[in-house]
Amino acid sequence: MLRTAGRAVLAATAGAVVGVAAYSISQTGGQLLSVTVGGVAGVALVLGADVYRRSVQLTEVRLVLPGSEMTFKANTDMRQAALRLFFQAATRVATRPLDDGSGNLREALTSLKTLFDMYREPLESGSAPPPPADGDSVHELVLDILNFELAPFLATWHPRLRAFEEANPGQDESAWPDNAEFRQALRELQHNLRPYVIGLGEIAGIRDPERHLRRSAWHAARHTGGVPGQDTRRSAPASDGGPDRDSGSRP
Repeated sequence: MLRTAGRAVLAATAGAVVGVAAYSISQTGGQLLSVTVGGVAGVALVLGADVYRRSVQLTEVRLVLPGSEMTFKANTDMRQAALRLFFQAATRVATRPLDDGSGNLREALTSLKTLFDMYREPLESGSAPPPPADGDSVHELVLDILNFELAPFLATWHPRLRAFEEANPGQDESAWPDNAEFRQALRELQHNLRPYVIGLGEIAGIRDPERHLRRSAWHAARHTGGVPGQDTRRSAPASDGGPDRDSGSRP
């Protein structure tokens, strides 16, 4: 809204200047009328452009989600909101693997709580785009993520881990009897969140959003010590008697 108001003031000023210039050139009288008409024309232009920006390029996106089907009439504002929501989840443990024996469980819970707050804040502050006149709102999808996935997980596991930490100050999380159960529950949460996050990417217009949620061939090759796409049989010296291998496959 502030950007729109700023553009309106700028356009009104520009229109007024145009009106004055037109008056000076024509010398036909009516300077005040020229300024007024120019200002009104500038305001109408910028507001019309803003409405056009919000409504053009409407794209219908239909998502089949667990237990429901949603249809979105995605405009510019909805795509921008979905893009922010997608990358907020795609860069956190909500979608990133946490292998057994690695990572920090307290940090994982903190990351999920931060994601919960980031998703909830636009809904509570009123900064979320208004619901569309036709079709579902992207924030209806977010409410499902909050109410049916993140909130139950946090309500279950935050107090259980906190109880262990308070009873065993300074002790490593590997000694927590519920460590393995937590990791399994986290994998189930990630599995449940995946279609929602991919759906946000589709609303945002990302080409193949699922590829952002899986390990690339390059990183997989680094993990195994190879180089993606490189045929070591051709690049290795002839005197090297090591075994041939091609590590360019995607997991």
